[in-house]
Amino acid sequence: MSYAYRMIASPVGDLTLVASEKGLAAVLWENDDAGRVRLEPRIESCAHPVLGEAGRQLSEYFAGQRTAFDLPLDFKGTDFQRRVWEALLTIPYGETRSYADVARQIGKPSACRAVGAANGRNPISIIAPCHRVVGTNGALTGFAGGLKAKQYLLGLEGRLFGAI
Repeated sequence: MSYAYRMIASPVGDLTLVASEKGLAAVLWENDDAGRVRLEPRIESCAHPVLGEAGRQLSEYFAGQRTAFDLPLDFKGTDFQRRVWEALLTIPYGETRSYADVARQIGKPSACRAVGAANGRNPISIIAPCHRVVGTNGALTGFAGGLKAKQYLLGLEGRLFGAI
């Protein structure tokens, strides 16, 4: 299987959108760790319909005109990871959840660290809003796009956090 990709500019840096024949498979950060999400081979394409729609919806999100995404998604990961990523999709715009909240939601209340690890490997950043997951004490914690990007996204959604 090969994946189509295209890059888009955003307020949090260049993003690489990756799609399969089933749907959006990844939103990758400009300085993403190459091993965090492995979807190869990739073929550059501006014609893939999912990539065009994802780019349009992300532009609307960054312009403050969109609070939810409507795209076919194609998560690649373990069953546990996919459960975590599906749980991320239920976190409303402008709200946050802790890793413990997500662990309880998926029926694994003692799996906070595993939820954190799965959250860190979320391939479809922003759209599957891993930026909305914070520490139990409300603190901003690790994020593939960096804490400044996480702070920006939460600020865009009306959640203000102090300096990092």
